[in-house]
Amino acid sequence: MARRSMLFTPGDRPEMCRKAHESGADVIIFDLEDAVSPGRKGEAREAVRDVLSDPDFDPDCEVCVRINATEPDLADDLEALLTNGTTSGLDSVLLPKVGSPEDVRDLETRLETRGESLPILALLESAAGILAAPEIAAISATDALVFGAEDLAADIGASRTTEGTEVLYARERVVLAAAANDCPAIDTIVSDFEDEAALREDTEFAIQLGYDGKLAIHPTQVEPINEAFTPSAEEREWAERVLEAKREAEAEDRGVFAVDGEMIDAPLIARARRIRSRATAATE
Repeated sequence: MARRSMLFTPGDRPEMCRKAHESGADVIIFDLEDAVSPGRKGEAREAVRDVLSDPDFDPDCEVCVRINATEPDLADDLEALLTNGTTSGLDSVLLPKVGSPEDVRDLETRLETRGESLPILALLESAAGILAAPEIAAISATDALVFGAEDLAADIGASRTTEGTEVLYARERVVLAAAANDCPAIDTIVSDFEDEAALREDTEFAIQLGYDGKLAIHPTQVEPINEAFTPSAEEREWAERVLEAKREAEAEDRGVFAVDGEMIDAPLIARARRIRSRATAATE
């Protein structure tokens, strides 16, 4: 399952929620948290519940809801989402402000109490969450780590810059923690949705760091993100040559082999496998 692009849509805008999948995003996130003002939380819950429980709503992508992290909104969100068959249209839950493994375990327990089991995507956007990233990624209930740079900067008192050096350590720590625990990692947003060049540059950097996908806040951001996270034809062909050469070398009991004049070692084999995996996921 690919999660190249994950598009936020305000939960109190049901007409946008119903059309979000038309963006081509791998994951659409109905947001009950930051995108909804406190006075409209109840309205947003009802709107999201109506969309998810509508039998005509059957998008060809993963459907996720970002719930609230604190009471009483958390309990109210779950009450709205987990009743009257609503979960039939829900594929995963994005939990914000995760600061420890206990936050994910608590949500898992709440879901199990209601007879539900949904993948939990842990959004790390605080100093505590970043420092606990390895422990959060290690628990089985965590289906992905998601990096939130904007709230992190506010939490630590940093000033956001175009270069992003103020959050670079945290950005790297999240992807390292995810990789060490065989957990997907999703990168932070680019807030200026009108600057496609900045989006493409930031997405390419996320790929260089090792991220598997990226958050989007506007439908126009989806295509550039998907394009960047989809291996090119040249990359796919190289990966297949490497993996075929590896099979031949193993059959001939050779430990060393070359492709295109380059000696292939374990890191390059791992890269080839990653390219093939991403290419396969992008077509599913």
